[in-house]
Amino acid sequence: MEKLDKLLDANQKKEEKIKNFSELLESLQSTDEKKKLLWKEIYSNSLSDRERASILFTEAYKAMGGGASDHVTLGATMTKYLERMGKSNDQILKLAELIQKSEMDDAKVDPNDLFSKISDG
Repeated sequence: MEKLDKLLDANQKKEEKIKNFSELLESLQSTDEKKKLLWKEIYSNSLSDRERASILFTEAYKAMGGGASDHVTLGATMTKYLERMGKSNDQILKLAELIQKSEMDDAKVDPNDLFSKISDG
């Protein structure tokens, strides 16, 4: 029962992260809706990949008794799990860069637009 509670709690936290990320995307005015949807999917998949790799790494770590043969047997597998978590982190960092660029694009002032607003006023 405790394990189920932990899984439900982890899922709720993940859903909250996705909700917060969606709110961040909605604040981007000049970003295409299709791009926002794709970014949300990438973010969600990255969180899931990282979570699954973490669970598998933890299970492999628990199974390892500490002997050299365990390291030989499980070491390569554990490395792949760590690499998967790293790739997921890289994807999230790349999304952060793309969002920052979109925020900067939103903040840019178009001189022609500014001039037309001044002229009309």
